[in-house]
Amino acid sequence: MSRDAGDSASHSRILSPRTWSLRMRLLLTQVVLLAAVCASIGLATEFALQRFLVRQLDNQVVEAGKRSAAIFELPPPMFRPPPDSAEDSSRERDSFPSRYRFFDPEAGPGPGFLNAPGQATQTVGAVVSPSGAVDAGVITSDGGRAEISAAAAAALAKVPPTRTPVTIELNGLGRYRVIALHARHGDETIVTGLPTAVVDDTLLWVVGMFCILAVIALIGAATAGLLVIRRQLAPLSRVTSAARDVATLELDKGEVNLPSRIVEVDPKGVNTEVGQLGTALNTMLDRVAGALSARHASETRVRQFVADASHELRTPLAAIRGYTELAQRKSHELPADVAHAMSRVESETGRMTHLVEDLLLLARLDSGRALVREPVDVTRLVVDAVSDAHIAGLDHDWALDLPEEPVVVVGDEARLQQVLVNLLANARIHTPAGTVVTTSLSQEGGTAVLTVADDGPGIAADLLPEIFERFARGDSSRSRRTGAPAASGSTGLGLAIVAAVVKAHDGTIEVRSEPGRTEFVVRLPVPTDSSQPTHRPNQSPA
Repeated sequence: MSRDAGDSASHSRILSPRTWSLRMRLLLTQVVLLAAVCASIGLATEFALQRFLVRQLDNQVVEAGKRSAAIFELPPPMFRPPPDSAEDSSRERDSFPSRYRFFDPEAGPGPGFLNAPGQATQTVGAVVSPSGAVDAGVITSDGGRAEISAAAAAALAKVPPTRTPVTIELNGLGRYRVIALHARHGDETIVTGLPTAVVDDTLLWVVGMFCILAVIALIGAATAGLLVIRRQLAPLSRVTSAARDVATLELDKGEVNLPSRIVEVDPKGVNTEVGQLGTALNTMLDRVAGALSARHASETRVRQFVADASHELRTPLAAIRGYTELAQRKSHELPADVAHAMSRVESETGRMTHLVEDLLLLARLDSGRALVREPVDVTRLVVDAVSDAHIAGLDHDWALDLPEEPVVVVGDEARLQQVLVNLLANARIHTPAGTVVTTSLSQEGGTAVLTVADDGPGIAADLLPEIFERFARGDSSRSRRTGAPAASGSTGLGLAIVAAVVKAHDGTIEVRSEPGRTEFVVRLPVPTDSSQPTHRPNQSPA
């Protein structure tokens, strides 16, 4: 797989919630729900605040509009230019009625009511005459009056005269809430407006503060949630760890000692989900432990019986074989049918003796009896075994593929030779004449690799999983030749012995088979400090 493909697969796993841990999914769900609640509260608050502020602004706009219309209807106020001196100013101020000292309607552009007392800064006003002329202006931030653009004035002129304020966009001024009223004693339309900047700024400030508070709340909730979830799921982690420990045990063979209570369950929490899971796991393990103990006891009894029976059979078999050999010496004095019968007895006795020896060997390997540990030149064993196989199977083609340097392992030479003999005998017995059997040996790092391959008919796929089991036969898939001499493979124990011996040497064996190609691959560890033999065996094919 390429690096890009690997990164893509990893990215897909990260994005898939099914690959996340339960803690991560619970924490993310909690944070998402809290974020949704915060967002809902924020939106509702913002909406309610916006309506409240706009309603408040509309009240101010209506008051400003009524005030502007009323001031527009008043007669021009009595106004006198500033006096020339302070004395004149004091005298005229005393003599001039206070009710007439209002404002100067001519000061600055726009309608005169913009200069009236009580008008707020940034207030925009316009008087639209029936002819379409517009006199518009705005109160600046310092209290003066200023002109507005023609586009803004045109926008004010288009406001319909209603009692409800509307929102418009004024060129150069921004958004405004404006109201248009008819003059009571004329055809003019009085337009007054206040900016929405205060409302917008308030809403923006509230949104910013709410976002900051929401982020702080989410971080706090995520931290607290992580601690709470970790605390609450701690029993589940112990259950997972206990199940993982059990999974690492070799439950398929040998005696297995499982703890009686692998998960400690709090009596107060036995009815919780985690407590029920722990109780169920303990119950299951108790049953598994009982079944494994019963199986191990049964296997032990069977193996002991096989070992005892095999050991006891050796003596009578030796006696039978001795008597048959004695009778064979005088076969010329016996009738032909009796001589033939004695010959068959001797042949079957030899076969049965070989079977008993195989059973005894498997019993010793099952009991864990230590093998001889010494440097073994596997190259020499291969050459000798293939030479013997060539003599036993002249109708097969035998080939060798050996490395330039000897391959040495530490083990039992007799048992390793038996591995080679059994693999070669298996290839010879279960393949037709003319089959090419190639034995290869190589060293890959710290491992010796021995391969026995043939171009025979192959092994059926349904037999491969059990081919190394005891008394397993491949006769139905690999053509066993009629009349082949008795060999360890014919008892159904040859490959079982191979697997047991290889395992006793801390090695592995595997088989790959398809029509026209079957190979058994044995891997054995090579010690780094092993002594190498000084001679080089012959590598020519047998």
